[in-house]
Amino acid sequence: MSFVKLTVSTLAMSALATAAVARDQVQVAGSSTVLPYASIVAEAFGENFDFPTPVVESGGSSAGLKRFCEGVGENTIDIANASRKIKDKEVKACADAGVTDIIEVRIGYDGIVFASEKGGNDFAYTPSDWFLALSDKVLVDGALVANPNKTWNDVNAELPAQPLQAFIPGTKHGTREVFEDKVILAGCEATGAFDAFLGMATGDTDKAKHKAAEKACISLRTDGVSVDIDGDYTETLARIESNKDGIGVFGLAFYENNTDKLQVATMSGVVPSTESISTGEYPVSRPLYFYVKKAHIGVVPGLKDFAEFFVAEEIAGPDGPLAEYGLVADPELEKTQEAVADEAVLGANM
Repeated sequence: MSFVKLTVSTLAMSALATAAVARDQVQVAGSSTVLPYASIVAEAFGENFDFPTPVVESGGSSAGLKRFCEGVGENTIDIANASRKIKDKEVKACADAGVTDIIEVRIGYDGIVFASEKGGNDFAYTPSDWFLALSDKVLVDGALVANPNKTWNDVNAELPAQPLQAFIPGTKHGTREVFEDKVILAGCEATGAFDAFLGMATGDTDKAKHKAAEKACISLRTDGVSVDIDGDYTETLARIESNKDGIGVFGLAFYENNTDKLQVATMSGVVPSTESISTGEYPVSRPLYFYVKKAHIGVVPGLKDFAEFFVAEEIAGPDGPLAEYGLVADPELEKTQEAVADEAVLGANM
């Protein structure tokens, strides 16, 4: 049975209940950062509950949310994993397709780290370094010019004279957006380039000009120095293994589970760790989420049980298996547990 846009009518909900009988597995897709956590939980859920083990796929935050917002019914996923908050335009796309009640679940925190081949040069970065390395245009003697930098030493005299080569998450990944905001844009502002872009921006309003300047800041060079990785972190690792000059952008947990192959750089003088992220000292960290389609609760067997299990203290708490893998436990986990139990939807308290 195929599905069209549904309303909350009795007829529509009846149709969903009838069709969902054909699927008894929870289906999850989205963020490659959240993927290992969701996989750990799914396996434990299958071992401890009388429900089939949920199917967990990757693809990136944006791709997962796009699938999530396709509609309601057996041919749509139940949960979207995301390494960023859902956007207003995504909420609208969901609503337009009949997905009107969305439960937001924050599972904890993760850091974005910058790692290279183990045994290679040591790096101590700032956001300015990464902007000057990867931006399409940089300030030179007060003028915006095409990025001339070829080595990290060109960017910062205190860094090694290693050729610039960066492997960064592709645009469908939530990690890319955090990287752009907390590293590239921050570096653009710190170097004064943002003000230069703003002075050249066109638009009818200050807001439009500001947005244009931000877009210019995060426009990256296309000469091969910056390479988008559309796959997960294993692909980034493979690129580094085949290119010894490569620096990769990873989630902290992935790095911590590959310290035999990678070494990590500091950012603004801080070593990334669960401790420095939990205190807020490390500057490039972000919350991780998953989003539940409320209309599928009570229809897809085990969906709510899985969501509650995911954020249970023994799973997502500081002594649980997710923290052991690298997740920074959420100090407000109890509030999240209550929200899931109450099936609180986005916008209910706004």
